[in-house]
Amino acid sequence: MANGVERELVLLFSEEELREMSGVKRGGEYIEVTCGCTSHRYGDAVGRLRVFINGELEITCECTPGCDEDTMTPAAFEKHSGRETARKWKNNVWVIVNGEKVPLSKTVLLKYYNQASKNGNGSHRSNNGRVCHRDEFVRCNKCNKERRFRLRTKEECRIHHDALAVANWKCADMPFDK
Repeated sequence: MANGVERELVLLFSEEELREMSGVKRGGEYIEVTCGCTSHRYGDAVGRLRVFINGELEITCECTPGCDEDTMTPAAFEKHSGRETARKWKNNVWVIVNGEKVPLSKTVLLKYYNQASKNGNGSHRSNNGRVCHRDEFVRCNKCNKERRFRLRTKEECRIHHDALAVANWKCADMPFDK
């Protein structure tokens, strides 16, 4: 099974893509590289970035010998390093390529990173962690207008799915609020 995982990692990132990066290690389910984040006040905070097969990113902090932080997300690592302009971790967290600090956004390491895959099932989480849905539209076959369907409750989702199931849906079929 380990050979199958290694073959998948080779397909994930080629040897050429990782050749010039500093501190590359291949694990069973991930690739690990040396990374860091620079704060104008505190200097460089160094860590180990792990890129997993499923696209998740995880950083182990190595900023100081006494640092008690375990693994964290790149955004949390950026904040932990004392970066003044946090919330731009793709540009502020860097890896060393050919001896120079290169932002993650300019490397191949984010190729498989997909935040939406963590939320699953097409539902999305807002900043407060509560599940919400996007609104959907269905086109009327008679007047050719797109009609909005709110998807906040199970009933509203059911109404939308019923409208999608009808081949010749019309605006008159849409339920209305009294």
